[in-house]
Amino acid sequence: MAGGSNLDGDEGIVGINVTPLVDITLVLLIIFMVTAKIIVSQSLPLDLPKAATGQDVQVVFAIELTAAGETLVDQKKLPADDALLALAREAHAKNPELRAVIRADTTVQHGRVIRVMDLLKQAGVTKIAFGVTPTSLEPGAAPAPAPH
Repeated sequence: MAGGSNLDGDEGIVGINVTPLVDITLVLLIIFMVTAKIIVSQSLPLDLPKAATGQDVQVVFAIELTAAGETLVDQKKLPADDALLALAREAHAKNPELRAVIRADTTVQHGRVIRVMDLLKQAGVTKIAFGVTPTSLEPGAAPAPAPH
């Protein structure tokens, strides 16, 4: 046969060309990387301390961070945030299912809240919630489904 074709009418294709598959995969990977970055960057401006569906949580270990820089644990003022670690370890030793609720003023810096969360995790407390002030629902908003 002219042209160097070795295929007869009865033989099937024995090799798969994976180059188009790799090209498509790389293009999809780039698209996902770009869109993921766009989605994440849109969620930066937050104002968390207000919620329409905020509920009372059974408070076992209450932490309050005030705008003045004070830290209160169960209504008792601490000299510094680092003193929280010893109190959290003691409370966790008494109750392994300890729940901590952090109530922070809206002007408290994000880094301070993260520091308190880190101290709680170091103490072994894994159930952490944030206290919010309930507000009314926005017009046309649907209420959140009840937890099961």
